[in-house]
Amino acid sequence: MQREQISVFDMFKVGIGPSSSHTLGPWRAAQQFVVLLKTQHVFEQVSGVRILLYGSLAKTGRGHGTDIAVLLGLSGHDPVTFPVDQINSEIANIGSRQVLTLGGEKHISFTITDDLLFLFNESLPFHPNAVTFQALLEGGKAMSQTYYSIGGGFVVTEGSEGNARAEVDLPFPIDTAANLLHWCIKTGLKISDVVLENELAWRNEAETRKGVLDIFNVMAECMYRGCHADGQLPGGLNVARRAAELNKRLIGGNTYSNYNEWVHAIRKTGEGFQNILDWVSCFALAVNEENASFGRVVTAPTNGAAGVIPAVLQYYIVFCNGFNNDNIIKFIYTASEIGSIFKKGATISAAMGGCQAEIGVSSAMAAAALTERLGGSQRQVLMAAEIAMEHHLGLTCDPIGGLVQVPCIERNTMGAIKAITASQLALQSNPDKAKVSLDAVVKTMWQTAQDMNVKYKETADGGLAINIPISLPEC
Repeated sequence: MQREQISVFDMFKVGIGPSSSHTLGPWRAAQQFVVLLKTQHVFEQVSGVRILLYGSLAKTGRGHGTDIAVLLGLSGHDPVTFPVDQINSEIANIGSRQVLTLGGEKHISFTITDDLLFLFNESLPFHPNAVTFQALLEGGKAMSQTYYSIGGGFVVTEGSEGNARAEVDLPFPIDTAANLLHWCIKTGLKISDVVLENELAWRNEAETRKGVLDIFNVMAECMYRGCHADGQLPGGLNVARRAAELNKRLIGGNTYSNYNEWVHAIRKTGEGFQNILDWVSCFALAVNEENASFGRVVTAPTNGAAGVIPAVLQYYIVFCNGFNNDNIIKFIYTASEIGSIFKKGATISAAMGGCQAEIGVSSAMAAAALTERLGGSQRQVLMAAEIAMEHHLGLTCDPIGGLVQVPCIERNTMGAIKAITASQLALQSNPDKAKVSLDAVVKTMWQTAQDMNVKYKETADGGLAINIPISLPEC
């Protein structure tokens, strides 16, 4: 029995950094609460709102912008369209006026220090990322709803599956890598073709292709911006941006006015190993520096791991002559299917599984997609995903200061390089002789996640987070 139907547009979502589970998810939860108030016909009766953040959302919420996200979501703003350069002024306005415009329509009294609570020592059993919204109604009544941000921008209430998309009869229902391989063998289709056939159950091909290219364009613009933005990252760690300086050095100090011109210029820098290695690192750094700066990114499958897939896709575009729409679309199709298998069989939430659930999954997705585009068989594609994840098993999530900066940004460069290496290994191997299957690695990853100490799961209570002395500004 199929547990969950996941589309390309579930795995890849446009949002605002720095975290899909701590920023995008809570933002979506806040929007859902406003909709709930309206469907329950109590919206006009609301006189006040309180927000309770639990577990990981409390412990690393300020560093991840959870407080900012819920306020913007309650105010009726959408992460896909809200101008990122207006975030600070909007939050400052709420704080100074002590008024929140619920749903962009109804003004209610709201004091950030009193009505937005970080419950650092309280967790809810269903999931570490929990937020409860309480609406105070006229006449002394109240209503509340608790939401769980389970990774990748997915939001659920307890007992729900969290996929609001209407269920359809998928031609190729898939829960596991074995299911996927079965359909590939039975039909002779590539993995990307299987994904497209399933997507057609929801919408036509033209709409699907356009949506995927829109996703790619956000990735590309994010990478381009990140490679041309100097300065320090916000949050108080005083981490300097590196992508722009690296880009300038690699490209000879020249400037290019748009993404396409920039891509063609990168090709001319040469194909030496060190040069390509530097560029892949540059691509990944650029995306995650934008993510850390509350920029617009694509969950791939999460914000914290948003740089791996764009970096590997950019490597394919620039150094493997992959710059055409069909190649880009099929790359994203294949990556999405591998991500969905991990989500169904394990987790893509660092709060549940550590960084193996984010960087590890993104690396597996990228390795699989690259392998198919470079001519690999379906078995080699799955082998590449397995290799990439196998060498991320046990990776902890220990963000210094609760910020998605150290070691998170550099981990995207490592995940991208590992993905390319995994792809090359798979392409040079006979998958029939492989000792480890992708499903075995998914199972192992989930078991490892369950065994991992909670302090290594996006709480900033262990690892580098407690061994690097820092002094962040008071919030």
